[in-house]
Amino acid sequence: MRPEENQEKPDEKKITRHFSNPGARMPNIKIFTGTSHPEIAKKIASRLGLDLGRATTKKFSNKETNVEIGESVRGEDVYIVQSGCGEINDNLMELFIMINACKIASASRVTAVIPSFPYSRQDKKEKSRAPITAKLLANLVSVAGADHVITIDLHSSQIQGFFNIPVDNLYAEPAITKWIKENIPDWSSSVMVSPDAGGVKRMTSIADRLDIDFAIIHKERQRANEGDSTVLVGSVKNKTAIMVDDLADTCDTIVKGAEALYEAGATKVYAILTHGVFAGNAIEKINNSNLEAIVVTNTIPQDKHMKLCPKIQTIDISVMLAEAIRRTHYAESVSYLFTNVPY
Repeated sequence: MRPEENQEKPDEKKITRHFSNPGARMPNIKIFTGTSHPEIAKKIASRLGLDLGRATTKKFSNKETNVEIGESVRGEDVYIVQSGCGEINDNLMELFIMINACKIASASRVTAVIPSFPYSRQDKKEKSRAPITAKLLANLVSVAGADHVITIDLHSSQIQGFFNIPVDNLYAEPAITKWIKENIPDWSSSVMVSPDAGGVKRMTSIADRLDIDFAIIHKERQRANEGDSTVLVGSVKNKTAIMVDDLADTCDTIVKGAEALYEAGATKVYAILTHGVFAGNAIEKINNSNLEAIVVTNTIPQDKHMKLCPKIQTIDISVMLAEAIRRTHYAESVSYLFTNVPY
């Protein structure tokens, strides 16, 4: 059962209570940022009417990471924003050190806000002697001293069970649904599409929200030394197709999926994803593709990608993270965020 199926009705007074006076400061809370994505941390702090906490990160000559927390955190509710992008391993080490520094400085609670959780695709043993790295990372976050984790769209929701501390896995679906309604003129007659079998649950959930049809692109393995073929389950003929997935890495799946949809008679094809990694020559593939647009949230910095590719658009997810932090700080339920975008 998804969390939104058993949620309480939102209390509108609670939703806006602490945002009614932007100048008011929330007590006993500090927000710090690592170096992976300071832009989203600034937006979160601004939304909450706070200044980012002072912290200095540098590297010694031997490449060891050094962190200095520049203000008192004793008795404070501390939130450290660090996304799994860029130099991932260095950024993770930076996060662990910041968590530990705040914890041993007597912070009341330390929450790791990880918009894009790294290593989440390594969540099971695919073959003999393969590691389950997502579980290892969960252990490391806990051992560093984190009391709580906030993230968005884990690759598989069961990763929450890898932790021995509370994890709030927020969904990008409400923000994606809102973007579709505001930016695709004929969305009510469009078709939601999953580019592979793994994304069917996410795709059908959004299709249900919008009350529109859906389709699935199924890959069939041919004989040895022959490439995969794709089979479209459902119809997109003379309709706008909207592909959704959680991650855009090399973009092979998305670009090939768009080709298959146009061959099946789609008039336009959009791709909407939560985390835009765009590794390797992904930008070149998107520029050369027949995609109308590829839309991602800003869990990962996208400014450089957008300059190189005009087809990339972003959805600001910082409002959801800020509201999750506010609700956590005041011990309120976050279930409202599973189906709504805060205003």
